[in-house]
Amino acid sequence: MITPRYLIPFDSRRAIHRFTDVLIIGGGLAGLRAANAIEPNLSVLVVTKDELRESNSNYAQGGIAGVLDPEDCFEDHVRDTMVAGANLCDRDVVERVVQEGPRRIEELVRWGTQFDKNEGTLALGREGGHSHERIVHALGDATGREVMRAVIDRSREAANIDIWENAFTVDLLTSEGRCRGAIVVGKNDRPTMVWAKETILCTGGVGQIFRESTNPAVATGDGTSLAYRAGVELRDMEFVQFHPTVLYIAGSSRSLITEAVRGEGAYLVDSRGERFMPHYDDRGELAPRDIVSQSIVSQMNETAHPCVYLDLSHLDAERVRARFPGIAETCHKFGLDITTDRIPVRPGAHYMIGGVTVDSQGRTSLPGLWAAGEVTSTGLHGANRLASNSLLEGLVYGAYAGEAASRAAAEGPHKMVAYRIQHAAREQTESFDIADVRVSLKSLMGRLVGVKRDGDGLAAANEQIRSLAAYVMRHQFADDEGWEMQNLLLTASAMTAAALTRKESRGVHFRSDFPEVDNETWRCHQTQQIDVDGGYPQRGELITLPTADHVSSG
Repeated sequence: MITPRYLIPFDSRRAIHRFTDVLIIGGGLAGLRAANAIEPNLSVLVVTKDELRESNSNYAQGGIAGVLDPEDCFEDHVRDTMVAGANLCDRDVVERVVQEGPRRIEELVRWGTQFDKNEGTLALGREGGHSHERIVHALGDATGREVMRAVIDRSREAANIDIWENAFTVDLLTSEGRCRGAIVVGKNDRPTMVWAKETILCTGGVGQIFRESTNPAVATGDGTSLAYRAGVELRDMEFVQFHPTVLYIAGSSRSLITEAVRGEGAYLVDSRGERFMPHYDDRGELAPRDIVSQSIVSQMNETAHPCVYLDLSHLDAERVRARFPGIAETCHKFGLDITTDRIPVRPGAHYMIGGVTVDSQGRTSLPGLWAAGEVTSTGLHGANRLASNSLLEGLVYGAYAGEAASRAAAEGPHKMVAYRIQHAAREQTESFDIADVRVSLKSLMGRLVGVKRDGDGLAAANEQIRSLAAYVMRHQFADDEGWEMQNLLLTASAMTAAALTRKESRGVHFRSDFPEVDNETWRCHQTQQIDVDGGYPQRGELITLPTADHVSSG
C-alpha cells in the first residue's frame, strides 16, 4: 500500500502557528494523567478530537485492578496477568505496573474519585482471569465515568494545562529525524501547526474498524495511523481483544455488558437455555476473555443462532440492580429486566493490545515522541489483556510518559522555532461515498479478521483493503470524516497483514488453520515500520523474546 506522508496539503510559511512545551494528543485517562505529570512551569496543550469525556476511558465499566486485599499479593496479580497474556507478556513491565497499582488508585482517591465502598473500605470485585477480588469500581458499573470526572476536574484547574476540544490531529510534524509537534484542525477548519519540544500520543483504540464494537465513535485508529505515517514502529497489531458480552439487539448501539456481571455469578447460556462455558474451560464464565469469546462464537455456530445469553435470574435481584444500575437502565429501554430476562450478547471489538512500540518510559522509536495508553504496545498485556488492567496501564504509563517528556522538555533548547515543512496539493480523484466505504471495511473486518480467522480469509481481507486504499489513500480530504476513513484503512491494513503472518493461535489471535500455540517459532513480537526517507517501503521484523516464563493457570 502506498502511504502518503501527510494527509493534507500545507506550507509552514503560510500557516497558523502555536507553540507549547509539551503537546498531548488525546484526552482520555492516559493523556490527562500525562498532562498532570508535567512540571507546572512548563506549558501543556491537550488536543482531543471530541469532548474530553468522549473516550474509551469514560466508557470503562468494570474498574481498575490493584492489590488492595490483605489476602491478595503482587505475585498473584502478576501471575494472573502472565497467564492471560499467553506467554507474550514482558515480566518486568508486568511487575512494575502491578506494584504501582495501589499507589495509583490511592492517587485517584486523593484527586476526588468516589470509588464504591463496603463498610468504609474500598469494595473489591472479581473478573475473568483474576484469582482474587481486586477490582475497584465506581457507581456500580460506571467506573470510567467517575474516574474521568475527577481527573478532568483536576486538569481544568491546572494553570499550565490548556485543552483544545473538538480539534482533529491530522498528522505528526517531523523534521531532521525528530517529532516537532502536529498539524491540528479545529473548529475554524484551518490547519494549525502546533510546535512542541516533546509530544505524547494518547489517542486510544481502534474499535470502529469493526462492525461490532464497544468503542465510541472516536476510536478510529488515528494514533497508530499518524504514527505509522511518520515512520514510528508499530508492534503486535494482530492482537485485538474482543469483549465476550456486548448487548446484541437489532437497531441498538452495541453496549458493553461488563465482565463484572459474570464475576458476580451470571451464567452464559445458548439459545436452548443450556449453560455451555464449563464444556470449554474449567473456569467457566470466569475464563479469560479470549477463551470466552472463542467459546461463544463456537456455540453460536453450533446452534446456528446470532447470539448467546447472560442469565442473572438465579442471583439476588436487589443486589444485581444495585451493582449494575447502568446496565439495568440500558436493558430496560429494550424491555429487558436483567434480574429475570436473559440478556442477548455476542463478542465485539473492545481493546487494541498491539500498537505503537514504547519502552519502559513511554518513549517511541521517533525522538521527541512519547506514547501511553491503548495506542501503545508496552508488553503488559502480551497476547490477551487481563480484565481491568487497561485503566491501570493508562495511569502508570501516562505518569511515566508525562514525567519523562517533562524532563526532556526542561533539559532541551529553550528557543522554539517553526521549521519549514510543506506538503503539496495533489490532483484529486473522483469523489466517492465515504460512509459506504466505511461500512464495507467494518463488515469486511468483522467477517474475516474477527474472533476466528484463517489464512484464506485474511488474504482476501488484505487484498480487499488494498483495493479500497488504492483510491481512498490518494485522495486529500478536507474534513475529519475522510481523515478517519484513511486512518481506519491504514490501521486495518497493518492489523490484517500481521494476522496473516502469525501462523499460530495465541491469546486473542485465533487461526482455525493453525489452532495450536507454537512457542518455538512464534513466541515473538512482530513489528511494522515505514522507511519515510526511502519511498515508503514497508518493513517488518520478528523480535524473539527471551526464554519463556511458561506460566500455567494451576
